[in-house]
Amino acid sequence: MSQPPQPPQPPQQPNDAPKGFGAPQEPPASGFGAPQEPPAGGFGAPTPPPPNSLPPSAPPSPPAPAAPPAYGYPQTPGTPPPAGPPGYGYPQTPPQQPGYGYPGQPGGQPGYGYPTQPPTQPMAPQYGMPGAPDPGRKKPNTQLTIIIAAVVAVALIVGGGIWYATGKDDGKKNDATSGTGGNKGDAGGSATGGGGKEKAPANTAAKVLFQTPQPQVTDLSQVHGSWLTDKVYVKSGLKEIVGYDPAKGTQLWKLPLTGNVCEATTHVSADGKTAFAFETMENGSKYASCTEVAGLDLNTGRLLWQNDIKGASGDRKSRFDEVTLGAGTVAAGGLDGGAAWDLNTGKELWKSTTTTDQCKDVGYGGGDALVAVRKCGDYDHPTINVQPLDPKTGQPISTYKMLPGIQYAHIVSAKPLVLAADVGDTAGNGSGISDFFSVDDKTGKLLARIPAPGAKYAASCDSTSVEKCKMVAAGNGRLYVPTQQHANAASGSDSFGRTNELVAFDLTTGQLVPGKADAGDGYTLYPLRMDGNNVIGYKDAPYNKGTQVVSIDGGSLASTLLLENPADRTVRDALTSFSAKYSEILYGQGRLYLGVTMLSKPYSADDAAKKFLFMATGTG
Repeated sequence: MSQPPQPPQPPQQPNDAPKGFGAPQEPPASGFGAPQEPPAGGFGAPTPPPPNSLPPSAPPSPPAPAAPPAYGYPQTPGTPPPAGPPGYGYPQTPPQQPGYGYPGQPGGQPGYGYPTQPPTQPMAPQYGMPGAPDPGRKKPNTQLTIIIAAVVAVALIVGGGIWYATGKDDGKKNDATSGTGGNKGDAGGSATGGGGKEKAPANTAAKVLFQTPQPQVTDLSQVHGSWLTDKVYVKSGLKEIVGYDPAKGTQLWKLPLTGNVCEATTHVSADGKTAFAFETMENGSKYASCTEVAGLDLNTGRLLWQNDIKGASGDRKSRFDEVTLGAGTVAAGGLDGGAAWDLNTGKELWKSTTTTDQCKDVGYGGGDALVAVRKCGDYDHPTINVQPLDPKTGQPISTYKMLPGIQYAHIVSAKPLVLAADVGDTAGNGSGISDFFSVDDKTGKLLARIPAPGAKYAASCDSTSVEKCKMVAAGNGRLYVPTQQHANAASGSDSFGRTNELVAFDLTTGQLVPGKADAGDGYTLYPLRMDGNNVIGYKDAPYNKGTQVVSIDGGSLASTLLLENPADRTVRDALTSFSAKYSEILYGQGRLYLGVTMLSKPYSADDAAKKFLFMATGTG
């Protein structure tokens, strides 16, 4: 008899591969209601019954499993938040929650789009909204409920206008110890949308193009890295990287390696080149180590070069925790400092080592520029400096000193220079972000500090890594951040879905700019990347609809549908088996690609048939 699906386990690193700044990596907290990698779902994964299986008069209501459910089952709605916080987009004090690494409270929010309890009154504010009644008090009568709803509506409209016009928390946004600067002009500045390459096709309905089953593994295996050019879709596998026809999925080339790809940059040069790090066995060790850095021509599959560096002791190779590509230079960082090579030739350009005052580069951010995060001092009381570099020499252009007490700094974007950190462990949900910092890369002066508590916003950075931030985008003079899921009370009593929005902050003033991109009833929206001055967003869907890709105008935040996947159950199960937070999701030229970063041993033969290395859908 087949066993019921087990709850998915969080992704783990091999015991010999510490991440980021050298501290043991915390198991990532789940986000968006999606499972942690490795995913257990795939074709045939369980989903909630269709709506017509219930009586017409009864709205669908999720079951309440005794244990955490496998992905695909509706989850029990969690305890509602305390009454009184302002609406989305307003500053608020984050709730008191256990620090990162502690187990979350039971219950939690339901998964994407699954039915929740309907509002008790069509016009009444829901619990947790301004003016909502305390659940411990007597239920207000109908007349009082209507009055409260009207007052709340007026308060939200008026309050929203005040915030959008002047909203700013002057408490600590521009801390004098970190430098201040920037023009305090109107929120939103002169940012406009447009300039993107991705256009809406005549028919946005997509179909499955191809998918590849997960290869057999006996333990947890890393398969980081997926890239897309006009000519090829590339995905790492077990001790190999393979290039595929982006429309047909046929294999174009294969590059064998001595070990798995352990780190990979997401950046690609204009001529289709990138970089990655992979494992080798050294000095009779039983375990592979992430020591080799290489350049790759994605269009041809040619390995451009392969290099390593010796560690501080000189008797072993340095192990790398991250690799990036910035302005034509490949830079890798780890416990022994960092090094940089020319992307085309592999020539070593410079090397960073630990100084006598215990300063060392622990990681880099790339893209149109190259930025180093440099850590000084002891482990318990470090000083973190962020330095834009001359990519050819490694010399700092400027220095921004993070606030005292910050243990880890994350680079959201190298140009514009946007940083993230969990200040005082106040993020509240293991996202690694309590605040964003917009910095002038030429002077090192702080432009704006943007509070973004994890209880309210859904962006996420790997807790100890420098560049591994997801569900956030920066460009066009703005920072684009999704809100957390919340009840969609505005849709009326007939709505059972949850939703969120994408909002934008001005990078010069730190203020929330007018407007927002609504995900829609039952959908959850988050950004994938910038496309010119626009944002490419991915939308998880309610249980009876297909996921979507949209283009969001960077100025007005208006959405245009680019692709909608089938609502067919088997397709939805396969798509939702790729966790939004831990999978590699790429979109280009009307096609969507989803790939995993970790492989795990299947629970059973049936489970093995549901696991995929990657899959692709498209409109053409």
